[in-house]
Amino acid sequence: MTLRSFDPATGNLVWEGAIAGKAECDAAVAKAHAAFGHWRRTSLAERCAILERYADRLRTDAAGFAELISRETGKPLWETRSEVASMIGKVALSIAALNERAGERTNVTAFGHATLRHRPHGVMAVLGPYNFPGHLPNGHIVPALLAGNCVVFKPSEQTPAVGQRIVHLLREAGVPPGVVELVQGGRETGAALLACEIDGVLFTGSAAAGRILRRALVDRPEVILALELGGNNPLIAWDGDPEGAADIVIQSAFITTGQRCSCARRLIVPEGAIGNRIVEAILARADGLRIGAWDDAEEPFMGPLIGTAAAESARASEESLICSGAIGLRRMSKLEGRSDAFVTPGLIDATGLDVPDAEIFAPLLTVYRVPDFTTAIDLANRTRFGLSAGLISEDGGLWDRFADEIRAGVVNRNRPTTGASGGMPFGGIGESGNHRPSAYYATDYCSYPVASLTANRVLAAPVGRS
Repeated sequence: MTLRSFDPATGNLVWEGAIAGKAECDAAVAKAHAAFGHWRRTSLAERCAILERYADRLRTDAAGFAELISRETGKPLWETRSEVASMIGKVALSIAALNERAGERTNVTAFGHATLRHRPHGVMAVLGPYNFPGHLPNGHIVPALLAGNCVVFKPSEQTPAVGQRIVHLLREAGVPPGVVELVQGGRETGAALLACEIDGVLFTGSAAAGRILRRALVDRPEVILALELGGNNPLIAWDGDPEGAADIVIQSAFITTGQRCSCARRLIVPEGAIGNRIVEAILARADGLRIGAWDDAEEPFMGPLIGTAAAESARASEESLICSGAIGLRRMSKLEGRSDAFVTPGLIDATGLDVPDAEIFAPLLTVYRVPDFTTAIDLANRTRFGLSAGLISEDGGLWDRFADEIRAGVVNRNRPTTGASGGMPFGGIGESGNHRPSAYYATDYCSYPVASLTANRVLAAPVGRS
């Protein structure tokens, strides 16, 4: 059985290789378990040095790696260059996070010492997504290795070449045999890996896939599960310059062709003139966005979706909303002269409608007009997700209220909902995760704490003496 990936902008073959089945997954996990004892006893200084060499390899390979990500995802080069830069930066951030949030520390007590240590779990399965096939799995792999775990990595079946390049660079940097193993394939490979004797599953992807993982591990509490999932993210645009607001909305909703888990999906504006001007400015901006292939002479803002099937699914979801009564302000449509994976940005008005609370992973933004700010916050919180949320307003009082009442893990003001810092946690509540945020807090789920009370001498205790 052969796995293939294709450039969604052209349909050209990017990668092909063998699909891992149960036997291959069993073998990869066995190699990782065999390597774990040595790797966990490797000094932290040496593990850090190896990962720093990995960052150096990424720097050397940055241009070629960015092009590979663009070829396999369709993302513009400006975006994939930024992705590789984030991968490089992750190493130093992970070392800092480990020293701050894990590591080892000892306090002197009356009887001796109280010591806190952190120990690796063992073999971690890392399942990668296609939208950031380098940065997001890298955000699990690096802190897991630094903590002393071994990793079996299954990239998305749509971006296997990027996954292979990550493992190649890690091994080039000196990660020993067995410490990082690669298995390629789709859902069946993932299920086979999950059934192995693993100690943890680290996953970034859809809420639907997250539910499958929860069910698969419900009777295996010994397996740590860290989920970073999607969202039906709200953005309230309430006041300020309409042109400036429109720019923030465009960056929130349409960057990465809407294929970020933190993209704004719902835009909430005030009824009347202010809301109208904001929506009109967004439409004008959306109409002028450059859409194209990653290697076009004029670099585009947006590329294609990951594939034709994704584009068809997105348009079907939009059509369903229209059939439910939503008004198409701008319909997503195919791009003339391009592959069927390309779509134009969509904007629909669903004011007053009860539409499904779902994440549509595409450049589609749903507008709601509300009479007051209380209604805006109530509507923003009306979701089973809780990843990101944003407020566009120059009113500090509204921001104080929004920051206090909104239910999300990433909450921004006058910045895109997609803006996040690697030096802070990243994750959400509800169906957007399982309370194990990633980014700077990824170190928390890559090891477990061990608390010890120690005394150097054996002393008789005066218990029960008269």
